[in-house]
Amino acid sequence: MYHILVVDDESRIRSIIRKYAEFEGHQVTEAADGMEAVLLCRKNEYDLIIMDIMMPELDGFSACREIRKISQTPIIMLSARGEEYDRINGFEVGIDDYVVKPFSPKELMLRVDAIMKRVKSTPQSSVPGVKPNVIVELDNGGLRADMTARLVFIDGERIEMSPKEYDLFFYLLSNRNIALSREKLLSEVWGYDFFGDARTLDTHIKLLRKSLGKYSRYIVTLRGVGYRFEEV
Repeated sequence: MYHILVVDDESRIRSIIRKYAEFEGHQVTEAADGMEAVLLCRKNEYDLIIMDIMMPELDGFSACREIRKISQTPIIMLSARGEEYDRINGFEVGIDDYVVKPFSPKELMLRVDAIMKRVKSTPQSSVPGVKPNVIVELDNGGLRADMTARLVFIDGERIEMSPKEYDLFFYLLSNRNIALSREKLLSEVWGYDFFGDARTLDTHIKLLRKSLGKYSRYIVTLRGVGYRFEEV
């Protein structure tokens, strides 16, 4: 079904993932460190990458940065730590999902299927829940978003965000003044019922607020519910 690159310096972890992936019908290629993973990605194409953070030669974050220069292949990051820094750093360099060790191989395969289903069903240029040809301007044009072209401008200057930040921002913007639960946002923006906790969403909200600067005030936290993009 899918060709998966599994990158981890622990052969036992690679073996476990390979066992479950091949059982699901996937093809697996292994790499023992980040450097090997980057070299493989320069020569071959993969449908998805599962990669550890702490590895010799080149860590997962650095490897992801190099891979993102040549490919937008979905990446699931593995980590023995569940610290916020790792999640933020991972999403900033462009990973698609984050799994903390020890993990359930079955859950990991469900995440693989969910990510690939979304990649195949959603064109790269489209945004979930957003109508085409939509341009939104707030604060007399101080904040301008072209949802079709995936462009965001703050005070006339174009800003860069990660692909998932764009998706989240445009979804919030297209549903402004509506209370959106965490479950709703995860389902619509990530495209599946999230198997872990809501920290992935909260981390992306934090990154999005950082990108929006003074205009982050539009994103309102609803305690115990989720978020709302509120025109004030």
